[in-house]
Amino acid sequence: MNAVRYGDYSRDVSGWFLGMTGAQLAVVTLTGLPALLALNAQAWVLIAIWLPVWALVAAVVLVPIRGRAAGRWFGDLCLHAIGGAMGWTVFGSRAAAGTAEDLSEADLPGVLAGIRTHDGPPYGQLFTRPVIVQNSAARTWAAVARIDHPGIGLAEPDERDRMGAGLAELCEIAARTELVDTLAMQVRTVPDDGAERAAWEQAHTRADAAPLAARVNALLGATLTPAAVRTEAFVTVVVGESRIGRAAKESGGGVDGRARVLHGVMTEVESALRGPVGCTAVTWLDSAALAAAVRTGFAPGDRGQLIAAGLAAANGAQLATGVPMAAAGPTQARAEARHYVHDAWASVTDTILLPDSGAVLGALAPVLVPTTAGERRCLTVFLAPLPLDRATRLVGREDMSATTGNELRARMGFRQRARQRRDTERIGTADEKLAAGRALVRPAVAACVTVPATWPVDEHGRRLAASIRAAGFVPLRLDLAQDSGFAAAAIPLGVGLPDRRGRR
Repeated sequence: MNAVRYGDYSRDVSGWFLGMTGAQLAVVTLTGLPALLALNAQAWVLIAIWLPVWALVAAVVLVPIRGRAAGRWFGDLCLHAIGGAMGWTVFGSRAAAGTAEDLSEADLPGVLAGIRTHDGPPYGQLFTRPVIVQNSAARTWAAVARIDHPGIGLAEPDERDRMGAGLAELCEIAARTELVDTLAMQVRTVPDDGAERAAWEQAHTRADAAPLAARVNALLGATLTPAAVRTEAFVTVVVGESRIGRAAKESGGGVDGRARVLHGVMTEVESALRGPVGCTAVTWLDSAALAAAVRTGFAPGDRGQLIAAGLAAANGAQLATGVPMAAAGPTQARAEARHYVHDAWASVTDTILLPDSGAVLGALAPVLVPTTAGERRCLTVFLAPLPLDRATRLVGREDMSATTGNELRARMGFRQRARQRRDTERIGTADEKLAAGRALVRPAVAACVTVPATWPVDEHGRRLAASIRAAGFVPLRLDLAQDSGFAAAAIPLGVGLPDRRGRR
C-alpha cells in the first residue's frame, strides 16, 4: 500500500483459465460437447442448430451485466420474488408489537438478525466495559470504537503521507495478529440537529442580553443549522470464531474468554489508530453507546432527541436517556428491489468499484458531501487481511492464469496489450511483496444515502452515483440486496463483507 496512491489491487476472484472460474469453464465445456461431437460426425445441420445455443449459454454464464452474469440475475430475481411472496422482505420489531421480553437483546432485520451483544469484562485503565458483538450467522465476534480524526484536507503533504503509511501499518498489524478477519471503517455525515447548540444557548443566555444580538443569533441558528452537518467515524474489529476459539479456551472460555482475546487485539489496533493514523480519540463503545449508534444509523432524526435527553439528564433532570438494544433497530422495514425503507426513512446503497488507475488517499471525500439539506451520507471501507497461505494461493492462481493467457495470445499471433502487461507486472510485484513479508489486504467499499421516505429516493440515489463518479470511482447499485447493503454501509457492526464473491 502506498501512502499517496493505492493501485496494487486485483480482481476479487481470478479465473482458472482465460478469466473463467472452474464452474464457468465446466458449464461452457459441457455445453460445447454436443457441438464437438457433431463436428466429429460431420453433422452440419446439428452444428448449425447447436452453435447459437452454445453461444447463448456462454453469454448467460460469462457476460456480466451490472456486476452479475445473466444467470445470476435470474437466480437472484427468483429468490427475491420468493422472499417477497413469503413475507421475508418485511420486518416488524418485537418492541413495536409489544412482545419484547428482554430489552437488552438485539432485534434487527435482515442480515443483522443474528447479532447478539454482551457486556465484556473491564478493559483498560479506566475499567470500561466495551460491548462484544456476536454474529451467530457469520460466527464472528467484534468490538466497535468511535474515533475522532482531524482529517487530511488541511494536512501538509508529509503529514498526509504519514497518515497513509499509518493506515498501511494498521493493516499489517491486523494481519500479523492472525486473528482479525476484517477492519471496517465507517464515516457518516449527519445533518446537524442543533441539540448541542440549543443546550449551550439555554445555559448561557442572559436575561439582559441585547435584543438585536439575540435576534441575530436566532437568525443565524435558524439559517445555518439546517445546512450544517456533523461527522461520525467508527472502527469495527471483526474476529472469526475459527481464529479466536482456541485462544479463548486458554483465556477461560465463553464470552469472557473471547472478550479477553479481543481486548488484546483492541489494544494493538488502538495503538495504531492513536499513533501513525493520527486519531485524537478512540473510545470503545459500551452497550448504551452502541445501541445509540445503531439507532441513529436506522433513524438519523432520533439523534437530536437522544442528545437533548442526555444533556438534560447531565444537568439534573429526571429523564430516561439512551435507547435499549431491543429498540435500536427499526420498528418496521421493507426491502425493495432498488432501495430500502426503514421507519420514516429510505436509503439507497451502492458498492464502489476501484479504478484501474489506482485510488488517491482521500479521493472518497466527495462521496460524503450531501447534495441537499437533510440528506445523510455513509461510507464504509472494509479491509480484510488475508492469511499468508491463502494470499500465496491467490497470487499463484493469478500468475498461472496470466501466463496461460499470454502464451495462448502469443501462439495465436495477438499482441500483448498495455493492460495485460500491467497486470503481469502487478502480479509479479505482489508476489515479491508477499515474499518480503507484507500482507495482502482485500478491500471493499459501500456508500449509502438516506433521506426521508417521502422524498424521491431514486433521485438521491442518482446523486450518490454522480458523487462517486466525480470522485473517480465506478458506482454499482446493489439491486435486490439493498437491505444487506444498508447494513454494511450505515450500521457499524462489521457486517457486509462476504467471504468470497457470491457468498456471504
